[in-house]
Amino acid sequence: MAVLAVGIALQRNLFAVVVLGGIYSFLMATVLVALDAVDVAMTEASVGAGVSTVLLLGALYLCGAEEARPLARPWLPLAIALVIVGALVYGTLGLPAFSDPQAPIHQHVVPRYLNEALRETGVPNVVTAVLASYRGYDTLGETVVVFTAGIGVIALLRVPRRRDGEPRR
Repeated sequence: MAVLAVGIALQRNLFAVVVLGGIYSFLMATVLVALDAVDVAMTEASVGAGVSTVLLLGALYLCGAEEARPLARPWLPLAIALVIVGALVYGTLGLPAFSDPQAPIHQHVVPRYLNEALRETGVPNVVTAVLASYRGYDTLGETVVVFTAGIGVIALLRVPRRRDGEPRR
């Protein structure tokens, strides 16, 4: 996946970038299945590799498949990105180890969800109870964001028509 990400960053042909991005999404979905997050993997495969790839291919049809060369070297944006990456890596140093059974989430949150979800929500599936009840507003917000992004993409990709019905070129 790292090699694919570097390939995407170095590629000038936007069609190749879209195809490599779709492959990356499928690989990410495979990783999520290996981590037993099948619901997230299905979402990644359908939205990340499916819908996004189709929409980006439609955008390429309208605007061309070759990226323009930058006018100058982007040293300032690169420096800002590296500072942000450094801050994010520094922020992760205080996190507990991956799958640490003594992590606070496994001591407090997980037992409550597993033991009390059915009684508090009335939903027998714990994942559904978390997404639809405990995190209901968050899930609603995510749905609104995805819907709004989809409407924006459709608005950008639509072909305007003249009054006589012919598409504008």
